[in-house]
Parts: sequence; structure tokens; C-alpha cells
Amino acid sequence: MSDPNTSSLNPATASESAVTRFFRATEIDTRMLGMVAAIIVVWCVFDIWTSFRINDEGLFGGLFLTPRNLWTLLVQTSPIAIMATGMVLIIIMRQIDLSVGAMLTLIATVAAVLQVQHLAPALGVGHWSIWIIAVLAAIAVGVLVGALNGYLTAYLAIPSFVVTLGGLIAYSKGVAFYISEGVTIAPLDSTFKLLGGNVPSAWMGPQWSWGIALVACVLIVLGIMRGRQERKRVKFALRPLWAEAVLVGLGFIAVLGATYVVNSYPWPPKLIEQYALANNVTIPPGVEDKAGKAVCMAADKVVRCTDGLIYYTGYAIPVLITLAVGLAMTFLATRTQFGRYVYAIGGNPEAAELAGINTKAMTVKVFALMGLLAAISAMVASARLDAATVSLGDLNELYVIAAAVIGGTSLAGGIGTIYGAMLGALLMQSISSGMLLLNLPSPWQNIVVGSFLVIAVFVDQIYRRRVK
Repeated sequence: MSDPNTSSLNPATASESAVTRFFRATEIDTRMLGMVAAIIVVWCVFDIWTSFRINDEGLFGGLFLTPRNLWTLLVQTSPIAIMATGMVLIIIMRQIDLSVGAMLTLIATVAAVLQVQHLAPALGVGHWSIWIIAVLAAIAVGVLVGALNGYLTAYLAIPSFVVTLGGLIAYSKGVAFYISEGVTIAPLDSTFKLLGGNVPSAWMGPQWSWGIALVACVLIVLGIMRGRQERKRVKFALRPLWAEAVLVGLGFIAVLGATYVVNSYPWPPKLIEQYALANNVTIPPGVEDKAGKAVCMAADKVVRCTDGLIYYTGYAIPVLITLAVGLAMTFLATRTQFGRYVYAIGGNPEAAELAGINTKAMTVKVFALMGLLAAISAMVASARLDAATVSLGDLNELYVIAAAVIGGTSLAGGIGTIYGAMLGALLMQSISSGMLLLNLPSPWQNIVVGSFLVIAVFVDQIYRRRVK
């Protein structure tokens, strides 16, 4: 008897090309592969463009594909990517949340006012409990506002578009403006600022970063092994061992490559000087090149700096928060009853309700979850800026929705992935970062983002027609 797991013995697949058999065996999402390819193309285009446009050093002198820019790009992507993971579930359920940017502003304002105007005077500047209270308050406000959006949508039958459009108007330019009296609230608690990744103490450094990478690689192997055991348990077809090895290899390349990049970005020279003076670190003499500029030697690399002391950044806390949120949301969406209910409601709300799913309660929960993610993004964004302003979350709702849609989430509901939305956020931030490096006018950023959104929806429609 033939083995049903061996595709080469299956007449239906005998005529397939090698590429088709590869994707069938590894089960790699071709749409995700397309997203990765699009990101790489955008990065290469901007790198080549900046090499000619700015420094005129030729094809390989670009400013985009540098450790500094890629490290900054990951940090800048974090707030949008975090909220995009929640927007995926909202859209899958055939709802929409236009208030996420306004919620971010409101939550950041509440947390900042609490720290600066209440906790610091009462407990003393720098008290250990200030950041904890601020974080808990931000989470509470986010969940409550999100649950309110869900309650109005589910139980009062007001369309989510109208509910969240009202929130878009009221939360930031109304409630947040009233709380802050229209002024910038700063500076924030020193420990709270670690969430923004803008200070050296929020950078993991090479040793911790490589340690995190090692743990990630072990988890990849364990995840592949666990998935194979689960397939055996439910008697599903197994992937060939070579396909499993390919998936492990690709995971290792992604993790180790990203870690190498973030570990290649040195601290700015001024920060090194400040750190050395504050911690009584001896600054060794630098080495001057032919032009009389000081350079530093480290790990067989020559890094231009102002003295002979050098540190590398490694992963920043906002990036680690984003990765943790992405993993948690992926698990929630694909491995829990909650996630299955979300997809069931998005696929057919009437059938889901007849099957016994409390669709109204689920709607409230998903909107509350969106509020929680908006709170996390608010803390990251305000901590990075070291301030809260009434314009902090402006247009974030458009970027979040665009990231989810560009990442493959269907506006018709029922289809979408967390990792797709995060890649969509990275793609959109890459475009914005590249245009900033080119010194293009800011209106062009909105034009390009809007165009990408329309193109993504158009491509999605073509894809679904072909699948059908």
C-alpha cells in the first residue's frame, strides 16, 4: 500500500513542478513570502536611491540598509505593529475600529498626567512605584474604552464604523485635550521611559541579544517538533523531514540575521561620552585616520566615533515587546477557543450564533483586547517621545488598518493573520523611513501609503477570485 504522506507517489501531484512541490511540502504561506519579497524590494530601492540622491557614493553607498537605520526602523514600527495585531481580529469579525489612534492619545495623556501632575508630587520624582501605577492605569483605561466601543456596537446595535468614528473625534481632541489642557505633558518617569527604547538602559546589548536569539532558536525547534507530534496524534499528514529542516533553517536565518543587525549598531558617540562620565569609565585614546578623524576598532570592524570607547545597542525593549505581543496574539488567534470563535463569527455570523457562540460578548471582548493593545502602544509611543501630546496618535488608525489589509486581512471578514499585519506595518514604516531619508515632502508619504492600501485591496480581490 502506498504511503499517503509521500507526494511523489500521489498521481495528483506527480506532474507538479519542483517549486510547487516545495511549497506544498513546507506549507509556506506564499502570500507571506510575497510580503517579505515586497519589503526586500522596497529596502533595496531606497538603499540604491539614497546612495545616489544623498551621498553620491555609488550603488553600494546607500543609507537605508545600514544597522542604524534598520535598528531605528524596528523601533519606529513597534506601536503600529502592536495595534495592527488587534485590528486583524476586529476586521476578521467584520467590524472596524477607527478610534485606535485617538485611544492611543487618550491613554498616553492619562498615564502622563498621572505621572507628572499627581504621582511625582505625591511620592517624589523617580519613586519606584510610579511607572507601575502608570502602566496599570493605562491598561485599565484602554480596556474600558475598548469595551465601551464593543458594548455600543454589540448590545446597542450601533455600527462599529459610527461608534469608533465618534471615538476618533471625542477621545483625542476632546477628552485628552480636556485632561491635558492642550499642553504637552513631560518629562515622564525615568523607569517608564525604558518602554520607549530611547535610553541606553533600554538596550539589551550584544550578550543579552544573542542569548535571546539562542532561546528563540530553541523555541523554533521545539515548536516544529510539537507540531509534528500533534499531527501524529490527530492522524494528519506529516511534512517530510527535509521540509521541517528547511523551516527550522529559515527561522534560524531570520532570528540570527536580525540579531546580527541590531548588534552591529553602535551607540552614538555623545551617549558613550555621557555614559562614561556618569559611570567613571575610562575612555581609551582613539586612533586617527588619514583625515585626522578618530576611529574605533571592535570585533575586526572600524567604526567611526569620537574616541576609543564603543558599545553596541542590541535589541531595544519596544522591539521585544512587539515580538512578545505578536507571539501571544498568534497563539490566541490560532490555538485557543477564543481565536476559533473570532474566525467563525467572521466567516458566518448567523451560523456562529446558531452554533451557540455568544457573538455579542465576543464582540465586546475583541474590542476590549484592541483597547489593551492600544494601551501598550500608547506607553511605547509616549515613552519614546518622553511626552504626551494631543497629536500623538494622529493618523495612526489609518496606518494600523492599512497594515492589516496590506498584510492580507480581508475586509469581508473571516481571513487574516497576525504575522501578515506585522509585516504590513514593517512595510509601511519602511516606506515612510525611506521617504524621510530622501527628504521628500510629507504629503508624499500619505499619497504613497494611500496608494499602497488601494493596491493591496485590489490584489487581495484578484487573489480571492483566483482561489474561488
